[in-house]
Amino acid sequence: MSKTKTLIMTALMVAIGVALPFVIIRSQQVRTLISPMHIAPLLAGLVVGPGPGMTVGILSPLLSSLLTGMPMAPVLPGMVVELGVYGLIGGLCMKYLKLPGMKKVYASLIIAMIMGRIAGGLLHAFVLDAGSYSLSTWLSSYVVATAPGMVIHLILIPLVYSALYKAHLTYNS
Repeated sequence: MSKTKTLIMTALMVAIGVALPFVIIRSQQVRTLISPMHIAPLLAGLVVGPGPGMTVGILSPLLSSLLTGMPMAPVLPGMVVELGVYGLIGGLCMKYLKLPGMKKVYASLIIAMIMGRIAGGLLHAFVLDAGSYSLSTWLSSYVVATAPGMVIHLILIPLVYSALYKAHLTYNS
């Protein structure tokens, strides 16, 4: 993929990362269940690679917070870390996993989702909420509350990735 195409795809993914949560629904509970802000960095890692994927994961919540107030300031640092790791790890997995076709996409998504949630939890446990953050808090906020979103992402993102791959809009197509 050319540098220009990578830059355009990265900017498009950042725009999606900002717009999608705002457009989907204004209810905090529904946004938490669907986790729409997670879609762009996960997809970006797969489509444009680890560096641009991480950039999307970092810029999307920052710009969204500035423009729309979502995510709110107390949640923002954890989101920046979690989503940045999604894009980075998803892209690294796509680059280095030796799996055929869509198996690589699914493995990359699952690994990225796990690592991003762990990174966000570690930030809370050791920096943001040091001493008051527990494993049960992490499980309830990073796993249980977002399980429906993970299922939606595992269905939606591979479909979108496949269409972009067929259109030669991924860095490995």
